[in-house]
Amino acid sequence: MNADFLAVLEFWEREKGISRDVLVGAVQDALLSAAKKAVGPARELRVEIDQKNGDIKAFAKLVVTEKVISKHDQISVFDARRIKDGANVGDEIEKEVTPTGFGRIASQYAKQALMQKIRQAEKSLIFTEFKDRVGDIVSGTVRRFERSDVILDLGKYEATLPNRERVPTEEYQVGERIRCYVKAVEEGAHGPEIILSRADPRFIIKLFQVEVSEISDGTIEIKGIAREPGFRTKMAVYSRDPKVDPVGACVGMRGQRVKNIVRELNNEKVDVIPWSSDIRAFVTKALEPAKLKTIEVDEAKKRLSILVAEDQLSLAIGKRGQNARLTAKLTGWEVDIDAEEVVTKGFEEKVAEAIEALAAIPGVSREQADALVHAGLTRLEDLMSAEESDLSSIPHIGDKAGEILKAVRVHAESRTLPVNS
Repeated sequence: MNADFLAVLEFWEREKGISRDVLVGAVQDALLSAAKKAVGPARELRVEIDQKNGDIKAFAKLVVTEKVISKHDQISVFDARRIKDGANVGDEIEKEVTPTGFGRIASQYAKQALMQKIRQAEKSLIFTEFKDRVGDIVSGTVRRFERSDVILDLGKYEATLPNRERVPTEEYQVGERIRCYVKAVEEGAHGPEIILSRADPRFIIKLFQVEVSEISDGTIEIKGIAREPGFRTKMAVYSRDPKVDPVGACVGMRGQRVKNIVRELNNEKVDVIPWSSDIRAFVTKALEPAKLKTIEVDEAKKRLSILVAEDQLSLAIGKRGQNARLTAKLTGWEVDIDAEEVVTKGFEEKVAEAIEALAAIPGVSREQADALVHAGLTRLEDLMSAEESDLSSIPHIGDKAGEILKAVRVHAESRTLPVNS
């Protein structure tokens, strides 16, 4: 057991970075419990482990007495002087009380204590190492599933990708390697836990910081981001340097930079748009490719009322309202989008307009215009192609047909005459 015990200590010290003294201390505590069961209620019992050879010994501090009444607490003067010369009644003598076969019992307790201490030490190391890594991207291997949470192996430590931080369109397989955003290091029921995320919008911000050097060096600033994980993300970017195209830099040559990020996100759509302090210009870009007719701004309520052509409404709102919803999140304004009403003229209105147009011809009265329109002659072109006999049979026209046609032709010619400069 001794050789095995030393090998185990060396392994965990090397693999987990846990001090051997910490591990030995944990085992000593466990062995003390084992010794109390094996030895009995000995006075001031302690257990000692030789870290060189792994020997385990139990010691009790006994009181020297003339007559031993309790062997667990007392030792005779004769036995005491065999351990320490000159021992007298009332002295305390430490005596080895290691029971026969204690090694087997000790090994069981030691194993349990080691595993428990290792878990505790790992948790402590997790907090120490990862408390400053919140906001970083880490890569891990899917180890197992606990209900709908994913447990990832990060090397020395395990981390949790909770169901709430998963992307709904993604499925993971045991052994698969994935990248995640370190969202938090939290105190859980069993100690500190590393909480990862692939759904947090900051995951995308971090991916762009890694991929786009202009963002990491501060040339380009990410002004806002809105995300529906697995489906679409809108990100607004801005640069104080007029020579820098923030959108072009993020997209990259032939779109390579944004393609790398989209690939990491399993083809989630990413819209990179230019930020503007002018809310009208900003929302116009955010809702592209839809074309907007009018934008009414209510500064007090931070509300935008947008009108679009009827054929642009579905494009502006997006599938299941996604485009409008993400635009509202990105801008921080409430966005209402409606189709522009197309006024369709009624029959009576069209008749009235036709009468007005014919009555405006010099030589044609309103009564005559009314009669012509109701006879089906609603336009100037209709009258130009009509014969006098066609008009003479119309009530209120009769023998005035010739005069009306003459007036119509004069009016038509006056409209086509060139204007002298």
